[in-house]
Order: sequence, then C-alpha cells, then structure tokens
Amino acid sequence: MSAAPLLSVEDLRVRFQTEDGVVRAVDGVSFEVGRGEVLAIVGESGCGKSVTAMSLMGLTRGPNAEITGRAMLGGTELIAAHDSELRQVRGNEIAMIFQDPMSSLNPVHRVGAQIVEQIQAHGDISDSDAEARAVELLKAVGIPGAEERVDSYPHEFSGGMRQRAMIAMGLSVEPDLLIADEPTTALDVTIQAQIMRLLRKLNEDRGLATILITHDLGVVAQVADRILVMYAGEVVESGTLEQIFYDPQHPYTWGLLGSVMRLDRDRSDRLAQIKGQPPSLASPPEGCKFRPRCPHAFGKCTEHPGLENRAGDGAHLDRCWLDAERKRSVRTMESGDIGLEVA
Repeated sequence: MSAAPLLSVEDLRVRFQTEDGVVRAVDGVSFEVGRGEVLAIVGESGCGKSVTAMSLMGLTRGPNAEITGRAMLGGTELIAAHDSELRQVRGNEIAMIFQDPMSSLNPVHRVGAQIVEQIQAHGDISDSDAEARAVELLKAVGIPGAEERVDSYPHEFSGGMRQRAMIAMGLSVEPDLLIADEPTTALDVTIQAQIMRLLRKLNEDRGLATILITHDLGVVAQVADRILVMYAGEVVESGTLEQIFYDPQHPYTWGLLGSVMRLDRDRSDRLAQIKGQPPSLASPPEGCKFRPRCPHAFGKCTEHPGLENRAGDGAHLDRCWLDAERKRSVRTMESGDIGLEVA
C-alpha cells in the first residue's frame, strides 16, 4: 500500500436505538486502503461488515442511528459530511456493488438505460455519448455482444451477467473506491472465479481501492491483499493475506479457515464447526466477545483485549490474550496446517 492511503477509517462506531436497547453494530473499527489494493472484510452474517461499508456512504443515517469516528477519503471527511456532500461523493468517488443484483436492478428498465441514467446523474453528457459509454462498460466487464445486450432487461441476463452489469454501473463514473458487498453470492463456483478475476483486473488496471465484503474465504484467497476479520462489530484480527491464511492468531479465524472445504482433506473428516451463536450486539458479553464460544477461554478473557501486534510479525494484529507460541501450538494440535492455498 502507498504511504498515503486513499481511505483512512479511525474508530468508526455505529449504534442503533431499538426496542431491545442500543445495538452496537460497529464498535471501534479502524483500517486503511490504498489505490490498487484489495482489502477483504470477512466474518459471519451480522458481524458488522456491510454496516461498516454502508456507513462510509451515509446509507445508515437516520433518527435512530448514532455514527461517530472519522473516515477520510482523499480530502473529504465522510462521517461529518452533509447529505448533499455525500450525494456528490457517492458514484463519483465511491461506488458500491450490492449483494443481490436482481433486486438492485430495476426489472422494468433496460440494463443499458440504467447505466446511462447513472452516467448522466453525475455529469453533463449527451444521450448518444452516454449510450456509447454504457456499451463500452459492458464490454469492459466481459459481457458478449454488448451492442445488443445493452437493450436487454435484467431478467434476460444470467446471474453472472447481472453481476457484471452491476460492476459496469459502479464503474460508470470512474470512482476511486469500489465496495463489493458479497459480489458472488448465489453464483456457481465457475462464475465466482470469473467475477473475482474481473474485480482483480479492474483493480489493477484502473488503480482502484477495493473493499471486498464476504464470508467466503475461498473467494478472499483469489484476490485480497489484506484481510480484516470481524466478529460482533469489531475487528478481531487483521493482516496480510499470507499472515491470516498461514499464521492466523485468533481462535475465531481458525474456525473460519477450518470450515472451508479442501480437496486434500480426508472425505471422512467433518468440517470444523464454531459452536454456539454470535452474541446479541445489544448485550455483548464482558471481556472478549468471542469468549462464550471459544474452547481456549481462560480467566484473563473476562477483560476486553485490545487489537495489538502479539505475533511479532509486522502489522499483524489480533484480539486474543493467548501467547503467540501457545496459539501456534494449540492450532497445530487441533487442525494441523489449516492454511489455504493462496492464488
């Protein structure tokens, strides 16, 4: 990553007032991402991944929401920005690919018309030039026969093609930051691989800063440079792809990696399972939030651990009180070499 990151997030906190109390959806998240870099945010459903991303775009604002912290995108402070400022940032500087392209695309409008609308909403451009740009974008994301398919409706596209169309729409005004929220959900593995290769190529060719939100560590292995592992609204481990996959330091990360299917495992072996359920974010447990589910919890875990460099390996941070050597010993005894092959 370059010395000056494109996006810098510090102590982001998002709280929602509900009938059950205050839900701490995001609790002190900090990270940076630079041009040409892919940062993956992983974790179970409900851990705060999507809320983190949507808060950067101002999509979680409301009368029952409290958002604090700092998020600098270039020279723009996103958290304190007025709605009118964020409307200029969205699309022009930040684009987001949402999880379900079928529900994100308007079913009664042609795909090309929706891309043209996005282009014209952010610039003074003629209809003919915008239409030519839409065709160019569909070609860039690998849709065959783009000149004809630009006039198709969303239901006439396959799932993979709809996702490509959403990527084209996100890139239509050449943003600096691209957020992809579960971009391969409900796609078969072949199409998943194609979409991931496309995102990586666009990231490299255009110098985008990319945030990939997913629960699929197999997808992460193909494209990510760095990884944030989130649990119960906070980052429990962060590091490079190699650090997280080959020397994971948090028991929750071990569970995520152990639950991935691998061809080199005995077919009779059961996949690893993280016992229990994620805690309520309205009443999280004291100390380490993973403590009620962790088989290695001990007395110290009733104190909340900070996100610190305990492994002695560069900027590899984790929230676990276990000694680094003890972690490696326990991890090896439990599951052997749990690292995945990195693309």
